[in-house]
Amino acid sequence: MGFTIYQMDVKSTFLYGTIEEQVYVHQPPGFVDPAHPNKVYKVIKALYGLHQAPRAWYETLSSFLMENSFRRGTIDKTLFIKKKKSDIMLVQVYVDDIIFGSTKKSMCTEFEDCMHKRFQMSSMGELTFFLGLQVKQQPDEIFISQDKYVADILKKFVFCSIRIATTPIESNKPLVKDEDGVDVDVHVYRSMIDSLMYLTASRPDIMFAVCAYARFQVTPKASHLNAVKRIFRYLKHQPKLGLL
Repeated sequence: MGFTIYQMDVKSTFLYGTIEEQVYVHQPPGFVDPAHPNKVYKVIKALYGLHQAPRAWYETLSSFLMENSFRRGTIDKTLFIKKKKSDIMLVQVYVDDIIFGSTKKSMCTEFEDCMHKRFQMSSMGELTFFLGLQVKQQPDEIFISQDKYVADILKKFVFCSIRIATTPIESNKPLVKDEDGVDVDVHVYRSMIDSLMYLTASRPDIMFAVCAYARFQVTPKASHLNAVKRIFRYLKHQPKLGLL
C-alpha cells in the first residue's frame, strides 16, 4: 500500500493495566510498615509476573485506541484499524512492541503524539527488527530475513565449522521411524527442531524438511539427528535467504 512501517516500545508496559480481580501481596522486604507488619497489600495496578498483567495491559491499550477512532480487527484482535476518508492506518500490537503504518504520514505523526501523551513511549523510527525478524524497507519492496538468527543457532549448536549442504533434505532417503537405530538426546533434538521451527517464519525453503523431522521428537534416532544436522549445513550454505 506504499507506506513505511514504524515501531515504538512502551516503557513499564504492565504497570498501566488495572487488575479487576482481588490480588494481594506480602509487604516487600525493606518496605514493611512497622505499625502493621502482618498486613498485606491489595494490588490495584498490574505487576510483572502476574498472569493477569498482559490481559490488563491489553484491555487498557485497546480501550484507549478505540476511544481514538480505531476499530479492532475481526480476526486478529491485536490489529487495530483507523480510516479517514480514503486513507488507512494499521497498528499491530505484540505485548509492549507496537508497529504501525499509514497511507498518510501525518496520521502516523498524530498517532505517535497521541500515544506519548497517554503512555511513556520510545519511538524507534522505521521498522528494522521485530521479534527476531530483520526488516529492510525500500520504496517498492520489503525484505524480511533472519540471517542474524541463523548465525545465532549455528553458534548455539556448535555448527559454525561444519561442511555445507546445497539442499536441506536428501531426496533418496525415505523418512522412517528407524526403531533399531541408536537413541540420541531427546532434549537436544527437540531444541534443534524448536529453533528451526521459528526460522520457518521467513524461510519456507526449509519448511518441509523441518516439519518432516519434527514428527520424530518422541524417540529420535541417530539417523534423524543427522538429517536435522543437514538442515543446519544447508543454512550455513544459504544464511541470508528471506521473503521479498
